[in-house]
Amino acid sequence: MKKIDIDDELYQYIASNTQSIGESASTILRRLLNLSDGTLTTSHSTTTNTEQEISVVESEEDTEQHTESAASESKSQPAVTATTYAKGNVFNVLNKEELAMQKGVVGRFLFILAALYRTHKDDFVNVLDIKGRDRVYFATSKEALLESGSSMNPKNITDTEYWVMTNSNTTRKKMMLHEVALCLGYTADEAEKIRDYL
Repeated sequence: MKKIDIDDELYQYIASNTQSIGESASTILRRLLNLSDGTLTTSHSTTTNTEQEISVVESEEDTEQHTESAASESKSQPAVTATTYAKGNVFNVLNKEELAMQKGVVGRFLFILAALYRTHKDDFVNVLDIKGRDRVYFATSKEALLESGSSMNPKNITDTEYWVMTNSNTTRKKMMLHEVALCLGYTADEAEKIRDYL
């Protein structure tokens, strides 16, 4: 399997076309491009000895049709509203395959938090209010976490300015994920699903 870099806008487009939790990007793209056996019939491809590049160009008219289609689908499905799409939904971003590749509980914990941050950058500051009885769980610096208690084992949430305490058992980490999900506007049922990814 080859890896490619894509910009955030394209990633969000692919993620917004997810039909089931944990669906891989390859599956989504195959569905969108009407591919079944790995052959490409309508887009341009260039092959070299070491890599394959696939370029799919979508016209502005097609983009508008996809946008209108997504808007009408969101109206017909009560569980996913237009507001949810605008704010983002972590279920469109979390990929079970990538999650399974993370090292241990701490790796999965940080991966889920990073996905929540990418989806809710503006609201993520609310996690700073989540605290334990004697110590804080989140901070904007490693030092702030270390000041709140000993043996915090602070870790940076990937690609963010936030740090999280990781020296807690799995049950506590699940509780923290549940609280994060609730403070970012997810329902109790959705928060439980996010917690259970750990």
